[in-house]
Amino acid sequence: MEFQWVQMLWLLLLIPGLIAAYILAQRRRAKYALRYASLSLVKEALGRGPGWRRHIPPIIFLLGLTVMIVALARPSATMTLPSQQGTVILTFDVSGSMRAEDMKPNRMEAAKIAARAFVAKQPPNVRIGVVAFSDNAAVVQAPTTDREAALGAINRLQPQRGTAIGRGILTSLDAIFETPQQQPPPVAPGYDYGSRGGQFTLPTPTPAYTPVPRGEYAPAVVILLSDGESNVGPRPQEIIQQAEDRGVRVFTVGVGSPEGVVLNAGGRNVRVRLDEAVLKSIADRTDGRYFKADTEEALKNVYETLSTRLVMKAERTELTAGFTGAAVILLLIAGTLSLLWFNRLP
Repeated sequence: MEFQWVQMLWLLLLIPGLIAAYILAQRRRAKYALRYASLSLVKEALGRGPGWRRHIPPIIFLLGLTVMIVALARPSATMTLPSQQGTVILTFDVSGSMRAEDMKPNRMEAAKIAARAFVAKQPPNVRIGVVAFSDNAAVVQAPTTDREAALGAINRLQPQRGTAIGRGILTSLDAIFETPQQQPPPVAPGYDYGSRGGQFTLPTPTPAYTPVPRGEYAPAVVILLSDGESNVGPRPQEIIQQAEDRGVRVFTVGVGSPEGVVLNAGGRNVRVRLDEAVLKSIADRTDGRYFKADTEEALKNVYETLSTRLVMKAERTELTAGFTGAAVILLLIAGTLSLLWFNRLP
């Protein structure tokens, strides 16, 4: 817990003084009672009725005063609260392998059907953006609360060529923060950095932002939907650090099956498989979660699960109102008990 007006906490020094004054008043009351010669008068002066009850209202009053002083210091704390605001980027793999028909009618269409259902379930203040990537990446729809615009962008998606997951992540970060991330240099179309042993090294830029501590998240997430076979640079493992530094969680959804299916690509047959290892690594490093969606029904269930997770965020919340309310309640209780029991205020 932190305090915006921490100097107000010096007022807490008044509490020990008030306690001492109360104890002194009780002792003087006892001494005053002993001045009476008659024993019956002594007992009457000391009081036979209230007993220990007479101390309860003052104790509650002092507790309420303490809480009120804490409220004056304007306390705040980081709390994970349900939020009706935020940004969700639906990042679609539109490579040629998404034409595979191990999901009906094919991977691409099954993903679009589930995404449309996801959009329909989001709170109205959540902004939704759409990014598509093949051998390059582009923001198809900037984050918006216009559901028709988001759905239209999803409907326009069509399978293209290669798979550049790294570029898809970079472009998703662009869409969230509306500032370009460090982009890799141009690469030849179709160049396969994985199977041909090519090397890709990103330049090391000076970040234009301060990396957030681990466990603190931006009010935005990326849902990366892909079969995971990245064959165009940069490698996702070289890019994901930027998402980590910005506190953006990436939830990955694996489409298809590890066994894969044979797909005709450019006149030759190619087996396209689900590469779960890459997608799991991306989710783990960003504190997201990996989902396997090897059927269209499973894909719908993935989005339903994410719908309950994406509206939670950690944010610094001022607790002044709560402390003030608690202090008022305590003071009212102290006053009420004193009036009921002794016909006077503490």
